[in-house]
Amino acid sequence: MRNVLIFPGGTEPGLEIARALKGCKEVRLFAASSGPGNHAPFVFARHAATPDVFTEGWLEALNALCAAWSIDLVYPAHDYVAEALVRERERISVPVIAAPAEVFAITASKRATLSLFADVIPTPAILDPATVASFPVFIKPDHGYGGQGAVRVDSAVQLGGALEQTSDPLTLEYLPGREYTIDCFSDREQGVLFAGGRTRERIRMGTAMRSASAGPERDALFLKHARAIQARLPMRGAWFFQMREDAAGTPKLLEIGTRVAGTMAFNRVRGVNFPLLSILEDERAPLALLLNDPPEAIDRALTNRFAHRIGYRRVYVDLDDTLLLHDKINVEVAAFLFRALNEGCELVLLTKCLTDPHQVLAARRLSGLFDRIVHLAEADSKADHIDPDGSIFIDDSFSQRREVAERHGIPTFDPSMLEMLMNDRID
Repeated sequence: MRNVLIFPGGTEPGLEIARALKGCKEVRLFAASSGPGNHAPFVFARHAATPDVFTEGWLEALNALCAAWSIDLVYPAHDYVAEALVRERERISVPVIAAPAEVFAITASKRATLSLFADVIPTPAILDPATVASFPVFIKPDHGYGGQGAVRVDSAVQLGGALEQTSDPLTLEYLPGREYTIDCFSDREQGVLFAGGRTRERIRMGTAMRSASAGPERDALFLKHARAIQARLPMRGAWFFQMREDAAGTPKLLEIGTRVAGTMAFNRVRGVNFPLLSILEDERAPLALLLNDPPEAIDRALTNRFAHRIGYRRVYVDLDDTLLLHDKINVEVAAFLFRALNEGCELVLLTKCLTDPHQVLAARRLSGLFDRIVHLAEADSKADHIDPDGSIFIDDSFSQRREVAERHGIPTFDPSMLEMLMNDRID
């Protein structure tokens, strides 16, 4: 068992690392983040606030946290954090899962990246802004990630403004075609073991919210490019590179990333657990890949998690139209009940089911779930059978919920409300 600290835990890469590792018996997850309003405390049962890497004393605070939690590995989940951790690698008390410093020295600069690979991989032309005669062109900062500061420029007037507003600007050929991310995994001795391309069809805050498979023809080309990158940079573990097609349809290199990407789930579900494989690679453990076909697409949206003050140790729940809906198990309600069971709650079924509820539950493989089953007549009141001490009540019926709330003053929920109580923090 390895105690792994994800830092910072609330970024899209951090959340993807967590999703990949939370079910692995080899790992126990911890997280650290800086700043208020961070999402990580909603995800990790073990989370600590720590200074960001631009604040004096961050290294000492990180080492103290690693000692307090007996951390075995730190997994950076942000580009700037990864750069800082690699720069201070020798002073960090535990291993850092990241590429070597010489890789970061190249990939942190788009100019250096494009210059290094221009003779082996198609790259966009780097233009002299003083001689640009046709538009559009593309301006981006030499040092930056996730499309930050990048802008399309359509005129000489816009060009002058963009150059003034961009730190260390790079003026590039505009690429109008489809954009790709190529998720990669490398072993330092075996080289590139996986390179799978996916489209970037809808992008939000630099993260691909919808991706589809690039297809076998493109993947063959991307594998060739990945091996060319590996030949000049000692890539290890999870990494990615991005390409975009020019007007003729030729993909050209944009940048190389040395971390887990937020939408690597697209290829993770095929069998490439990038974070776990990266840990095994760092430890020089034997590893191999077993792949399924890629999914047709991944589409991502916001996830809701809630902070609340409702405490309970007993759950009363209805059967028909609550635990069962359209004669099938309501999996959201069932998931909540199993989570409550894991937390030591007593589960009580209150039902006016017209048939034997034991038989109904048995037919749906739910026998033994409840501590008690109370079978009521239609005229009975469920409120008569509730002990309000430490209890909540779940029922699709508004009238039943209102009666219980008015009589006992306990929280009541219909199935759509349970989302607030779904404590899915990683333990």
